Amino acid sequence: MKPASRKRGPPAPDPVELLPPGFVEDRAEAAARVERLLRYQFRDGRLLEEALTHQSFADDAVSYQRLEFVGDSALGLAFSNFLYLTNPTLGPGPLSTLRAANISTEKLARVAVRHDLYPLLRRNCPRLDLLVGQFIETVKQEPEDDLGTVPYGGSVVKAPKVLADIVEAIAAAVYVDCEFDLEKLWKVTRWLFEPIITAETIDEQPVTMLHELCQKYGKTAQFKTWQRGGMTVVNVFVAGELVGIGSSEQKVIAKLNAARDAIGKLAGAKQQVLTTGVGNGLGDEIGELRECKQKLNEQCSRQNWPKPIFKLEKEDGPAHERKFVCSVQVETAKGNFVTIGEPMSRVKDSENSAAQKMLEVTLKF
Repeated sequence: MKPASRKRGPPAPDPVELLPPGFVEDRAEAAARVERLLRYQFRDGRLLEEALTHQSFADDAVSYQRLEFVGDSALGLAFSNFLYLTNPTLGPGPLSTLRAANISTEKLARVAVRHDLYPLLRRNCPRLDLLVGQFIETVKQEPEDDLGTVPYGGSVVKAPKVLADIVEAIAAAVYVDCEFDLEKLWKVTRWLFEPIITAETIDEQPVTMLHELCQKYGKTAQFKTWQRGGMTVVNVFVAGELVGIGSSEQKVIAKLNAARDAIGKLAGAKQQVLTTGVGNGLGDEIGELRECKQKLNEQCSRQNWPKPIFKLEKEDGPAHERKFVCSVQVETAKGNFVTIGEPMSRVKDSENSAAQKMLEVTLKF
């Protein structure tokens, strides 16, 4: 007698195949590309070679780490000078926000993608190639004419720091090569950062647009913020529905990213949230709240994603009315996602609430 066959779920989909970023083997050509890009000829070519070498390349090679350290500070000072001179009425708070937006990891990473700098980097790290390749594909899918919001960064995909490091290292190579002439550095590199984010273009534009859109339908947008591994994560809720997620090293940029993501969702699949206050039917696919944690685990298993990570974020209230708030993090092929559950009297219920919100996000894939 044959044993009863176990019912299997649908087969896991084939992984998305991304072409790895290229590599320019001819180092003289790699250096020449940078010089043509900057319209600047280095007196000391070793600085440029150092700026284009990752620490994974070889034990005996000097990497860009020291230059990146200098470039981070030099660009910060260069932008401080520029913003101070071009915004005589702005106080330190708005000036700091503008500087953070212009030299954020997200913004500098997009500079590296736009000018195709990663293929010039000597490295030996396949996982790094994978992360950069995913980010490049994400940037390529962004609207080309969305100059008012794209510079702030992506909505949920974290920009690989290596891309920003390359920009900072190249800027430092120029800075050291011209004997620490900050004015010369700015003249050589300024155009790389176009469009520069100004007081007129930042102005929390996506946030303002989101509030105006919600007010039109008598709804309210709520932003929930927390810290995760050095990153600020912001979720946007409208009528109890998660409609946007944003992350960044800077809180203001994370909020802009989340608002931008929410606007796109509300104009598409989530439009029903505005018109009726009811979601788009994902609840029927998700099932009852108490089953959501199990369903999320099953989905991650089917998709070959790492197991979801649940965390108790907060507990509050007296002993007889204790409330717990939990979060869940899922690493997918499209990036890392974090959602936070509603306050519940049991940890398990809050975990299921967080899982329900995560299912709303991942089911859209």
